[in-house]
Amino acid sequence: MITKGWYRFAQGYPSPHFSRRSEPIDLLVIHNISLPPGVFQNNYVHDLFLNKLDPFLHPYFQKILHLKVSAHCLIQRDGMISQFVSFENAAWHAGISEFEGKQKCNDFSIGIELEGTDDHPFSPMQYKSLAKLTKYILQSYPLINHQRIIGHSDIAPQRKTDPGPFFDWKTYFDMIS
Repeated sequence: MITKGWYRFAQGYPSPHFSRRSEPIDLLVIHNISLPPGVFQNNYVHDLFLNKLDPFLHPYFQKILHLKVSAHCLIQRDGMISQFVSFENAAWHAGISEFEGKQKCNDFSIGIELEGTDDHPFSPMQYKSLAKLTKYILQSYPLINHQRIIGHSDIAPQRKTDPGPFFDWKTYFDMIS
């Protein structure tokens, strides 16, 4: 059953890492993630967002076990979309962040993770799924416009670099125009 705030073309995996929103939704933040870093096509990101990551499966996981993070959606290399938090709630994707003088971007943004790293190109299937999802978000949340679609590095420049230099902003914006 589709409920408000869940994207109908995504597989739902409700995360415990969210909070109620305190602001209107007016920002879309694009990220990248892979676990362990640089390794793709596994379920470890899902496990992290669902608070089920086994710290003994990889040494890196012991370093991040304390994290309580999520995103609204993850787009895997094959274009499959998983949703972890309803858009109506705040996913814990932005961390310490600021946009146009407003802090705590989780409260007013939607966070989309792309399976990847700063030093790998994203797949054509990811761009296709991201464009389709973005069009849905733009229709559903009219306070978001093209100027309010940014990278994680734009709201946390001292801490984050994603989605990274291989994210093709021009192709992406052409696809959603």
